[in-house]
Amino acid sequence: MFTGIVSEIGDVTEIKKIKGGQELSIKCSFADDVHVDESIAINGVCHTVVSHTDDVFKVQSVEETLRKTNLGDLEVGNPVNLERSLTLNKAIEGHIVQGHVDTTGTIKKIDKDGADLLITIEFPEEYRDYIVGRGSISIDGISLTIARNEGNLFTVAIIPYTWDETNLHAKKIGDRVNLEFDIFGKYIIQYLQNREQK
Repeated sequence: MFTGIVSEIGDVTEIKKIKGGQELSIKCSFADDVHVDESIAINGVCHTVVSHTDDVFKVQSVEETLRKTNLGDLEVGNPVNLERSLTLNKAIEGHIVQGHVDTTGTIKKIDKDGADLLITIEFPEEYRDYIVGRGSISIDGISLTIARNEGNLFTVAIIPYTWDETNLHAKKIGDRVNLEFDIFGKYIIQYLQNREQK
């Protein structure tokens, strides 16, 4: 479990094809402190550490993960958002994020509005019920608030600190981002759908 507060930007140093998926090597400052089997969110996708050195840790992604997220788009040198899993002595400063990406969206517009940057994202039509104005959403593992939504587009406002301290500053129009909708909203919608079917 995570909070959507990115702790560091890591760098992809190697991508290796393995049977049924790929192995990522990621350089970061805390690699010497991780342990095998630890959960780390990479662009919002929960992964298990399979090995590490003092400055690099490795994870493996199965084909299903590569299909549902933007991790299959990564290239060596790309920056990735990293968050270590929530501990009981850590404040929940964003919102509850599972690291289970629902779908990807596409960046359609990046606008500057005063100190804020506005990013508009297009997402698949079937997820419209999960988008709520001023509700929470995880974008590439970043806990953000939906500023406005219309149809299958929504916009988030990014403060300069978040822009600088995450991989958003490296994004451009047309890039895919990982989306995880609010877990509480998903449970409510599932409950209502089950009631309707009964």
